[in-house]
Amino acid sequence: MPLRVGHRFGRADLRRRMRDYGLRAGSARAGGAKSSWQLAEHAGHSGPHGLQNLLNRARWDADEVRDDVQAYVAEPLDEESGVLVIDETGFLKKGDTSAGVQRQYSGTAGRTENCQVAVFAAYTWSKVRTLVDRELYLPKSWISDRERCRAARVPGGRGFATKTEPARILVTRALSSPLPVSWVTGGALYGQDWHFRRMIEEAGLGYVVAVPKSRQVKSLAGCWRIDQLIGDAPDDAWERLSCGDGAKGPRVHDWAAAQLPAVPFFDGDEPSHRRWVMGTPQHLPTG
Repeated sequence: MPLRVGHRFGRADLRRRMRDYGLRAGSARAGGAKSSWQLAEHAGHSGPHGLQNLLNRARWDADEVRDDVQAYVAEPLDEESGVLVIDETGFLKKGDTSAGVQRQYSGTAGRTENCQVAVFAAYTWSKVRTLVDRELYLPKSWISDRERCRAARVPGGRGFATKTEPARILVTRALSSPLPVSWVTGGALYGQDWHFRRMIEEAGLGYVVAVPKSRQVKSLAGCWRIDQLIGDAPDDAWERLSCGDGAKGPRVHDWAAAQLPAVPFFDGDEPSHRRWVMGTPQHLPTG
């Protein structure tokens, strides 16, 4: 991979720093190293200044490197399609100068902390998975303070966007990339966004997203909460299945599914998807 993206870095010393940061420092992060000093030590450098220069001052385009990564990931897939996974991650911070940092909820920490939050796209197929894109979330407090944005090198035209809007951007970019995508999945934050789900349907993709159990389903026969719809399922509708291996073995739950009313597209054409909701007594539900 360093050979694939090396031409994006104009000088030989930057290419060497990129190689060290991407290969050696990447494994150091997996072992718990997070600061520039720790990453530099793991890569065999005498100090952190080279890596800091690569990340903070050197001229290179992260979006161009992202495109190279996506093309690299797509090459061995042949006719196989994968799943695009949308999720957010928080990065704990001690200062207040990093773009987007403030006290906000971090799913990584499971509580409100001083942190940055970014929405990521991962691509998975067979038993392989890798990150392929990202969008930093900027709270309103940042967007309204243009001087602070300029100091953090936030582009001047950047406006406020909720966390679901970057998710739609990530899906749109993935669909225009070489990556073959057949399904999209994400958590309840994205599942409750009607525009996000509709965009995926109009692209002709399948999707599985979590939705709040309080979400209501409307039809000509009435209106029900989804947890009520699943909870009223008869005994023979439940099937015991594993949703994957956990630290203590297979994670087995009882599952039930119900077909939801189809919603036509804006132009009146027949819908391309059949909508279902599925859930378990412990985790209700998934759309």
